[in-house]
Amino acid sequence: MAMVTEQVNTLTAIKEVIKEKNVELLHLQFVDIEGILKHVTVTAEQVDDVAEGKIMFDGSSIKGFSPINRSDLYLQPDLSTFAVLPWSVEEGYSEARFLCSVKNPDGTDFEGDPRNVLKKTVKKAEEKGYTINVGPELEFFLFETDETGRPTQQTQDFAGYFEPSPHDNGEKVRLEIYRALKAMGFTIEASHHEVARGQHEINFKYADALTSADNATTYKWVVKTVAKKFGLHATFMPKPIAGENGSGMHTNISLYDLNKGENAFYDAAEEKGLSKTAYSFIAGLLENVKSFVAVTNPLVNSYKRLVPGYEAPCYIAWSDSNRSALIRIPAVRGAGTRVEIRCPDPSANPYLAFAVIASAGIDGVEKGLEAPAAFDRDIFSMTAEELFLEEIENLPTSLEYAINEFEAGEIGRSTFGDHVFDEYVLAKRAELDSFRTTVHGWELENYHTKF
Repeated sequence: MAMVTEQVNTLTAIKEVIKEKNVELLHLQFVDIEGILKHVTVTAEQVDDVAEGKIMFDGSSIKGFSPINRSDLYLQPDLSTFAVLPWSVEEGYSEARFLCSVKNPDGTDFEGDPRNVLKKTVKKAEEKGYTINVGPELEFFLFETDETGRPTQQTQDFAGYFEPSPHDNGEKVRLEIYRALKAMGFTIEASHHEVARGQHEINFKYADALTSADNATTYKWVVKTVAKKFGLHATFMPKPIAGENGSGMHTNISLYDLNKGENAFYDAAEEKGLSKTAYSFIAGLLENVKSFVAVTNPLVNSYKRLVPGYEAPCYIAWSDSNRSALIRIPAVRGAGTRVEIRCPDPSANPYLAFAVIASAGIDGVEKGLEAPAAFDRDIFSMTAEELFLEEIENLPTSLEYAINEFEAGEIGRSTFGDHVFDEYVLAKRAELDSFRTTVHGWELENYHTKF
């Protein structure tokens, strides 16, 4: 696989790479309201029109976008996201992509674009004196496929946490994913087999919130694309196998104080090394989590992961070390001080998830909220009575519960704006109704012959 590691963010530099690598096609990528990647493909000869945002598409055909009477939308590429696709490179031919923001015909940001939602959140944070940094950790499963290429329920291996080959048959797949991501400009920090059979994780370096969301979107696409080359199906479904750990997207987040030029969460003089800003940010997450979990955990299936017994957080508490809590503070301090929220899963739209997490934390900072005492006991081992006495609440236990909280709360609408908020609720209500009216295998197995 050819390696293309150029970091380019000017049109002149991009044109040089297009010529050097014989790029013939440009894929202009964006995501719908669920975070599903879409793209329009044009020839490389149109790169000037591409850079000027002249490529139009029908927004009425994209979930959560425009009504049919206002359907013309335009794609404005972020030049820093240009990358040659390593799997496309052949002798004398290659393809490249841009990630794009969506524009209205008058050149203004389209309010229904999830990328624009995050850009707006980032801008608000900057106005308050902060840069948002995010480091997500996305887990995934690899499944065998049948003779038609459709996924089966047979995992690609039966290895466990951190096991090497020969038990971990996914090492070669992860190696190719690593190479593809590196070729596209990622800095990879770790790669390993996860706890469940067939489950894997590849970690990439943190970045500013928008770049991290771009990277998470690209990562999911690359993982699925490379897996398919091996005849496998990669899924970011939160809980594809009953009785096994599900896949999470632990999200590490910090604020950088633009005025002081330092990590806003660090205080060397404080007992835990955490600043007042950090404590208020934690408090904001705890205060708002019920109102945003419908975004960070967006599927009916998401709530089959958030149950006791599988290492996923179910309870609203924080700790500076305890992985059974919803929020923990990794041990590193100084410039690396950060808050890790452990409930999100990788089916979430990263642009919307990072936006609402950041907004919730900053809400706590603005209001000067005080975090409760850290809870360092193993919450998973506690009884219902102990949880009640300690006043530790559960996360929502279903998508319906989560959507009700999302609608009732303030953080969703204030972060997303009316368009995305209303379209998101509409999409999730439709998903719930589809699930409610479907007859599932469990029902047939338990009721078909009994009654």
